[in-house]
Amino acid sequence: MAQEKILVVDDEEAIREVVATLLEAQGYQCTVVENGKIALQRFLGDSHDLVLSDIVMPELDGLKLLEQVRATNQDVPVIMVTAMHDISTAL
Repeated sequence: MAQEKILVVDDEEAIREVVATLLEAQGYQCTVVENGKIALQRFLGDSHDLVLSDIVMPELDGLKLLEQVRATNQDVPVIMVTAMHDISTAL
């Protein structure tokens, strides 16, 4: 059985590495990138089973990335995370 592939997107290196390490320990294959622009390139260039993305990032933020992913593939789940404490952003 092939490993599920997760695209991990966060502009903070420490967060990317911790998340990827934890997921890889559970048997997932992770691609880690630092912004939405690079994430979109990777997403379009290879198949992924899940996108795990920060919302606030330079180049292309997580919400714009979500729009682009949805325009390309409606079936890939996308989980958005943020350290922001603004409930309106979460909604």
